[in-house]
Amino acid sequence: MQNISPGSISIEPITLNFAASEEIGIAVLRLDKIHPVISGNKWFKLQFYLKDAIEQGKKTILTFGGAWSNHIIATAAACQLNGLSSIGIIRGEEAPELSPTLKQAKELGTQLYFTSREEYVQKKIPGEIDARHCYIINEGGFGELGAKGAATIAHDFIKEEYTHICCAVGTGTMIAGLINATSPSQQVFGISVMKNNLSLEDAVRSLLTDKTRSFELFHEYHFGGYAKHKPGLLDFMNEFYRQTAIPSDFVYTGKLFYAIKDLIKKNSFPAGSKLLLIHSGGLQGNASVSNRTLIF
Repeated sequence: MQNISPGSISIEPITLNFAASEEIGIAVLRLDKIHPVISGNKWFKLQFYLKDAIEQGKKTILTFGGAWSNHIIATAAACQLNGLSSIGIIRGEEAPELSPTLKQAKELGTQLYFTSREEYVQKKIPGEIDARHCYIINEGGFGELGAKGAATIAHDFIKEEYTHICCAVGTGTMIAGLINATSPSQQVFGISVMKNNLSLEDAVRSLLTDKTRSFELFHEYHFGGYAKHKPGLLDFMNEFYRQTAIPSDFVYTGKLFYAIKDLIKKNSFPAGSKLLLIHSGGLQGNASVSNRTLIF
């Protein structure tokens, strides 16, 4: 299997003009640097699925996602890299104009099939697809192999000096892997990017090797729901970039960085804490924002 070198990934200490932040160390794990398309945490979540598919002799990967899915485009690129075909089952009716995400996935060779939201929830595969010849990966890479891949992030990059590991959470796959691979003395905080995702804790816990391990999820930083945003979030993303030169996206990392700012102001972290924020990529999602709204 063709792997991606993690050599470009770095940990960048940052200084922020937040209340009490002088008492708290903050660094960002720049997973977004790993690959221009298979960005952030996506390669880590996909790697063991692809290895398993190749070992089983499967030539086609089938997976699920929305019109702006980082997972869909990353899967398309990873499959092309490894000589595999890919199929994307896309939530909702096909729009007159494909999103930039789906356009690029199609250019990378993915066959796109659009399905109703009801059938998508049921993960119903269109009848014209012979699923017997496909290797199926859940939305966002959710599953034990996805969590196993995400655990390598902690094994390779996260040292015990960090007291708090913080990440944005969609399906819960990455945070489960991080919880599995970090020390019990480290606290793992997750910022849910979806509205009213009440089943998220159960989804995360289903992937834990130690079901009793504690972690914390915050649900109040969704800015209207998945892939939604408000002017205040975009303004914050611009200010964060001015202070750190680190770009973020409004679906995941912008909400993460904003939440950490707010939690610091609320004294949620003891003085002397060392925070590691996981930049999980996804910058392609910003393509839907009007030109000149973001400064990066």
